[in-house]
Formats: sequence, C-alpha cells, structure tokens
Amino acid sequence: MRYIMLIIKPYWRKLTVSLSFKSIGALADLLLPWIIAYMIDTQIPALDADFPNIWPLYQSGIIMVVVAGLGVYFNISANRKAERIAADAVKQLRHDLFGKIVSLSARQVDQLTRPSLISRMTTDTYHMYTASAGMQRLGVRAPVLLIGGIVMSLFLDPIMTLVMVATLPVIGIIVYTVSRAGIPRYKETQKAGDKLIRTLREYITGARVVRALSMSDYEENRFDQYNKETIKAELKATTTMAKINPLMQIVMNVGLVLVLVTGAYRISGGHAETGELLAFVTYFTIILNAMMSITRVFVLSSRASASGERIFEVINMQADLKEGQEEITIDGHKPHIRFHDVSFSYLQNRANLEHVNFEIKQGQTLGIIGATGSGKTTIINLLMRFYDVDSGAIEIYGKNIKHLKQNALRSSIGVVFQNDLIFADSIYGNIQFNREYINNEEIAEATRIAQADFVYEKDADLEFQMAQKGMNLSGGQKQRILIARAIAGKPDIIILDDASSALDYETDMSMRIALKEALKNTTKIIVAQRISSLKHSDLILVIDDGRIIAQGTHDELMSTSKVYREIAHYQLGGEAL
Repeated sequence: MRYIMLIIKPYWRKLTVSLSFKSIGALADLLLPWIIAYMIDTQIPALDADFPNIWPLYQSGIIMVVVAGLGVYFNISANRKAERIAADAVKQLRHDLFGKIVSLSARQVDQLTRPSLISRMTTDTYHMYTASAGMQRLGVRAPVLLIGGIVMSLFLDPIMTLVMVATLPVIGIIVYTVSRAGIPRYKETQKAGDKLIRTLREYITGARVVRALSMSDYEENRFDQYNKETIKAELKATTTMAKINPLMQIVMNVGLVLVLVTGAYRISGGHAETGELLAFVTYFTIILNAMMSITRVFVLSSRASASGERIFEVINMQADLKEGQEEITIDGHKPHIRFHDVSFSYLQNRANLEHVNFEIKQGQTLGIIGATGSGKTTIINLLMRFYDVDSGAIEIYGKNIKHLKQNALRSSIGVVFQNDLIFADSIYGNIQFNREYINNEEIAEATRIAQADFVYEKDADLEFQMAQKGMNLSGGQKQRILIARAIAGKPDIIILDDASSALDYETDMSMRIALKEALKNTTKIIVAQRISSLKHSDLILVIDDGRIIAQGTHDELMSTSKVYREIAHYQLGGEAL
C-alpha cells in the first residue's frame, strides 16, 4: 500500500476527483435498497383498495432510475479516471526506474543481475499498474459500501445489524493472517521469474550456438525446469491467497443465516417489517461484496508490496560512483593517460589487476596483449570508470578521473568493445547514434577510416536497415561499422578492444594506417590477440593474470620479454627470429 500511495501521490488532484466520483456512485447504490424498503413497507400498504393512487409508486420508481443512472455514471467515470491515473503513475515509475538503471554502475548491475532488472522493469511495474488501478476502483468503493451498509442497516434494525457486525472481526483476522503469509510467496514467485527470464534471454542470445552444438533438447529441459519452478512458486502464492474467499464466504453465509433467523423472529414479534428484512438482506449482500472487494485489494496490495519493494530497491540505491565536478583540460606537458599503482577486484575475493603502472602521451598508441582473462578489458572498464579502482589512481592530463564529470570523461572516449552491439536501425543511425553534432561529412570520413566503404554498395547506402545485432552482416562488416561509430565522434581517446579480430590482415593494416594518419592527435588504445595489430604501438603492455609482466615497444619486448617473443614466434614466424 505504501508504494502505491507513493507513486500516485503526485496526481492527488485527479485522485480526489476520482475518489469523490467513486464515493458518490457507492452512495447511490446504497440508496436503492432503502427506497425499495420504503415502497414495500410504507407506500404499498397506504394504497386505497377501491381507488388506489399509484402515482407515488411511479415517483419512487423514477427516483430509483435516476439514482441508479447517477450511480452508473459516477462509477464508470471514476473507473476511467482510476485507469488514467494508474497509467500515468506507472509511466512515470518506469521512466524513473529506467533512468536509475542507466545511472547504475557496472558493479551494481552485476549485483542486481540483468534478468532481474528486466523483470523489475516489466513484470513488477505491471503489477504496480494493476494494483494502483484496482485499489482506486475498490479501495474507496468497498469501504464506503461496507460502512454505509452498516449505517443504513442500523437505521433499519439495530438488532439484526449487531448480528451481522459480529462476523466482521472474524473476517478481518482471516484477511490479515492470509495476506501476511502471501507477501513472501509473491517474492519467491518474482525471484523464480528472474531465473526464467535469464534462461530465455540466454537462449535467444545464443540460439545459433545452441543449434550448432545440437543442444536444443538440453536448453528445452533447462527452460522447462525453471518454468516448473516459476509455476510452483506462483501456485504457492495464489493457493495461499485463495484461502481468503472461501473462508470469508463461510463466515458471511453463517452470518446471513443468523440474520435471517433473527429477522424472522423479529417480524413474527412485530418488531420489523418484511420490506426492512428484504432491504437488510440486500445490504448484507452489499456488505458481503464489499468485503470480497476488500479481499481483492489485499491480494493486489500483497503482490504490489513485493513488486514495489523490488522496484524501489533499485530507485533508492545509492550511487557507488560519486560524480566528479571537473572538466577535462588538455595539458600537453602531462601524460594523456596514466595508471598509477592501480589494483582492482570485481568480487573482492581475488585481484583482477595488481599494481598496474603505465603512461602514454597525447597522440600515442598503446597496445595491450595477453591471454584470455588476463585483465585487458578490465583496464578499459576502469579507464571509462565503469568501476572505481580499489587502490591507486587513473589520471587524464594529471587529473584523477574520480574528479572528472562522467559525461565529460566518456564523451572524450570512442570505444569498440569485444561484444559490441549493432542496433536494429539503419547503418547511418548506428554510426551517428543520435549524436546531433555528427554530420554527413564526418560519417563519410569515419567509414573511410574504418574501411567500411562496403556500406555504399548496399541497396540504400547508409539507409540500409540492419537486423538486430547486425545479423544480416558479416562479422568483419559489423566490426567496421562499430569502428566507424567510435571514430565519428572525433574522440580524444579511441579504444579498440579486440575490434579487428574478424578483419583480414590487409583490411586491419589499412584501417590502422588510416587511423594513424587521420587521427594524429587522438590517443589510441588497441587491445588485441594479434601482434601484427599492435606491433607499431608506442607502448605495448604484456598482461598476465592481472599484472603487467613486460612493457615497451615491439623491438624492446622482442629483446627483453620471453613471453612476447614466444607469441611473436608463433604468430609472425620467421619475422620473430
């Protein structure tokens, strides 16, 4: 309930109108049984048997139609307003949640997991929508009908009312007890849903690999397992909450029997009228339906409570990367990039980088080579401040990157990651990437440097539509478009993280030559497995198990590093000897 009130609070003016309309509609429904009782007990007995004047009955009938019409109008209007308020509130909630997800650090995303974030963004926000809309429709109408029904019943017959009211505490205990047990069940359901989404996401991403290795049956069984776990958790939650309705109906039906028996004795004793008993039974039915509606409110509230807790866990998460306040100031007398005794661990249980030290000047090229998992990409992640170092410092022109504005830092860097993403958009849209300051000439220059001239051979040139993840392009074509995207923004630093692995040697060499000639003042970082891609770098780092075991130029490493010589021997053959 707290989370629902939190998201609809900004719409309190519209909410006041909606709840007022709902209250008026509920009061109109409460008037109808009283009018019927008045007609049966007062107007009909007053009719003259010889000259009956039925006009008062017609008047009462017209009043009933008007009251019923008003009830329908106000209830429908209130329902529409409730849906609109819920839609607007959850739209803003999704906007805030997405904005928070975008601002999370890589460590926080790793902690929450991507499938869980997707689930919170979709399933949990939908639960908040259904709960906020349902609670507006039922949260006012049900209490008004409940309290109003009891008040109207008191006016009709206090004794029968007391019999009826005696059942309400029992119902309250049932609803509270079952709802309290239901919330943890819903949390388990949502965790199981996270696993299901993760499995589905992994299969969709790796569908080709799964089919190539004939592992479709295994994946189906794995999905079936998580699907069963999700259904099992869902059944536990719904079975728990489903106990409320039958238990309530038992109590209410027992109460109805007691009311009818009491009413029969009071009519026979002359203390009540037939119309009063009929109206009383109607009010009892209204109260019963109101209690059932309140039960649905508790069910919705229980599910929304679990979803709201997960959503606001993300929204209220404190940033673990503090925003710097300084801009980047170019100072040619200082190294463009400097790592000073940097150590870092992803999980805080073993070091992924240890005591890393190096520096390069503006316009120079840094090459990084090492075995898979040695820490090459970790250096890139730290430079872009996706994570903060555990110790040491990373400096840009002598300024610690922690003191720089994150947008200023990242906008100065053009990067191609190992598994970078092609969007389902045109070639132009993928290169320009909604950066309005990039014009057509810069895109043409970027495609030339990236050796991506093949784009002009497509049917629609730069407007050629690519499939999601670039499935209608070859691996080399995708990499060249990604390189063009990084170059188009004219960054101060360009990072190519294994970005030429799908290029043939001739294209790779042509791209590196064009890159060096066109971007002389741009500092380049090339992460590669091929020595030929970085042998002309001003500084080459040889990484092994998170440590720099050697650094220098190609010629220096050939004479001082056994590991580098061995790599060169296997890759370059006679040239290395």
